[in-house]
Amino acid sequence: MRLAIVGAGPAGIYAADLLIKAERDFDISIDLFDLLPAPYGLVRYGVAPDHPRIKGIIRALYEVLDRGDIRFFGNVKYGSDVTLEELKKHYHAVIFATGAIKDAELDIPGVGLEGSFGAADFVNWYDAHPDFPRTWDLSAKEIAVIGNGNVALDVARILAKQPLDLLATDIPDNVYQGLLKSNATDVHVFGRRGPAQVKFTPLELREACHINGVDTIVYEEDFKYDAGSQLAIDSNNQTRVMVNTLESLRGIEPTGANKRLHLHFFSAPDEILGEGGKVSAIKIERTELDGNGGVVGTGEFREYPVQAVYRAVGYFGSELPEIPFDAKYGVITNQAGRVLDEAGNAIPGVYATGWIKRGPVGLIGHTKADAMETIACILADQNSWWKPTEPEEQSVDQMLSDRGVKFIGWPEWLKIDATEKALGEAQSRERVKLVERQDFLDAAFQKNS
Repeated sequence: MRLAIVGAGPAGIYAADLLIKAERDFDISIDLFDLLPAPYGLVRYGVAPDHPRIKGIIRALYEVLDRGDIRFFGNVKYGSDVTLEELKKHYHAVIFATGAIKDAELDIPGVGLEGSFGAADFVNWYDAHPDFPRTWDLSAKEIAVIGNGNVALDVARILAKQPLDLLATDIPDNVYQGLLKSNATDVHVFGRRGPAQVKFTPLELREACHINGVDTIVYEEDFKYDAGSQLAIDSNNQTRVMVNTLESLRGIEPTGANKRLHLHFFSAPDEILGEGGKVSAIKIERTELDGNGGVVGTGEFREYPVQAVYRAVGYFGSELPEIPFDAKYGVITNQAGRVLDEAGNAIPGVYATGWIKRGPVGLIGHTKADAMETIACILADQNSWWKPTEPEEQSVDQMLSDRGVKFIGWPEWLKIDATEKALGEAQSRERVKLVERQDFLDAAFQKNS
């Protein structure tokens, strides 16, 4: 069996690994394609640089790709460098694992003002995504971050953190220099529900509450619990840990640090206010518990002066050429991983896994279970697989080379990896990320001296 997987992040790599390890009576040959010149997807381009433990997942993914039984094709764009019809010529089936890198929309007035940013765009900047701008406006002193998930805390932490404390990570020089010029003094994180309903993980919350040189401030009025909240605290250890962490901050006097991280709960965004086309404040509506752990609006509104707003309300998938897409949920239209046409029928040979399948929910570990569901469908559908006319591995290399695609294979990635480590070693760091696509290509195809 020849299988193509579009997307070389955790979802795609886990799917490839599980398929290779499946006890079947036939051989499986898998090629992983990715738009980016680097593998690992959101682990490389969606996790804050100061998360070495989470980024340790890269080591496991590296070991899968380094075995040699899965081929990697980086710097290849689905839809132009390779199309669905061309995949049918070379493979029996394809899995789309393209994830989600765009910001979900927040439908409130003022979203389009200058200084209103999508959190995903900011993450792509500080994680050195090659297709995003190299500079970022960090002139705001007072900043609002909307959201109560891990991305909101990541964004808030990077905005508040001392840039010098990030030098031990892999951030490139343009990001470090940009953060050095930041004027941020106060970062306000707003969540519409209470402490027992936050979507943080304990690790993220602990890190945000203990940033060097930053006072973390909570507010007494936000510590309210109803029966639904208490049930969550009693039945879920993670919720209990997070509530205890937040409770431990109550009554702590600020130290007078130059920067402050404010955590606001029961605060639903209502409007981003502006002057002269630029963000000047955020207007929130106070909410209250409804008895079941949910919240309702109180009709009480407050305004906080801010010069920038970061919308961390979730990620959203991107539509792919020739593949049915659910524009409401930002996913490929599918059932258990089988891609469906407009009539609701499974399209032979086309599958999905990861966030582009189920939406941007769950942690990286959930991706394995998701991949197993999709793989079960693939293996059950053998009779409907495509019948490739050019299944030989070298035919794919030849096709890409003939059209001038400078694809990056695993040997080339190892050269890039070595280059980043060498850049880091020169600064007594583990690695420094490359940013420009041309720099990736130069490192990948450098001649041996």
